[in-house]
Amino acid sequence: MTRTDQNPADLYIAAMDATQRYVAGVPSDKWTNPTPCDEWDVRDVVSHVVSGNLWLGELFNGKTIEEVGDVFEGDVLGDDPVGAYKRSVEIAKAAVSAPGAMDATTHLSFGDVPGSEYASQMFLDLLIHGWDIAAGSGQDRTLNADLVRACYPVAEKMTSVARETGAYGDDLGVTDESDLQTKLLGLLGRSANWPD
Repeated sequence: MTRTDQNPADLYIAAMDATQRYVAGVPSDKWTNPTPCDEWDVRDVVSHVVSGNLWLGELFNGKTIEEVGDVFEGDVLGDDPVGAYKRSVEIAKAAVSAPGAMDATTHLSFGDVPGSEYASQMFLDLLIHGWDIAAGSGQDRTLNADLVRACYPVAEKMTSVARETGAYGDDLGVTDESDLQTKLLGLLGRSANWPD
């Protein structure tokens, strides 16, 4: 069982592992299916998370956005999306598990932040995009309840400061009686019943 008091590195790793199950479970004829992410199909979402993991590996090693450049632009999946995802997870796990990683300074596009903050952002990204992949490819969308509990305060913080950038959809304002996963999805502009 995943504990919600784990540090951001542990939560990010748990989200990567959970999302790996969804990536591996995409049927061969579902890679071009639409997803809750406007204009992204299933393959696009997987490419986004693979690229994100690869970026993290570089930025946790002290590089700047400019130093990494455009190396991860374009197709990062090749002919083996599942293998590409697994390789990116190995790189990201090594980066966030390194001694002192959570205290190290990472140079992001909007400024320098501690590794713990970057890992928290990536935890949110991986968990929610895992749901997007599951939804788009027709898999069970039920997320790990402990990860949902840990992610909700992260999502509240992130959406309060970054919604105007377009990184998140509008808060759908679900009811108080909704379960926490539905509330988390709604906060991030997703309907639990997508595509309805």
